[in-house]
Amino acid sequence: MSLAKISGALYGLMGLIGGLVFMIIAFMLPGNTEDPFMHNFLFGIGAPIFLPIFYGIMGFVGGLLSAWLYNIVAKWVGGIEIETE
Repeated sequence: MSLAKISGALYGLMGLIGGLVFMIIAFMLPGNTEDPFMHNFLFGIGAPIFLPIFYGIMGFVGGLLSAWLYNIVAKWVGGIEIETE
C-alpha cells in the first residue's frame, strides 16, 4: 500500500506541473469556440485542478497493481536482495 501512496503522490505532482504548463499554453492560444473565455476557463483553469486528480488516481492504481504483481512474482523467484556492510 505504501508504494501505491508514493506513486499516487508523485503522479499527482507531475499532473500539477503538467496542468500548469497546459494552463499557460491554453491562455496563450486563441480559443477555437464561439466563447473564447469559456474555452480558456475550461482548458486553462480546469487543467491544474483535474489533471493532478486524474494522474494521482492513475498513479495510485498503477502502484497498487505493480506492488501486487511484484509480491506474486517475488514468491516464485525470491525477490530482490540487498546486501549492506
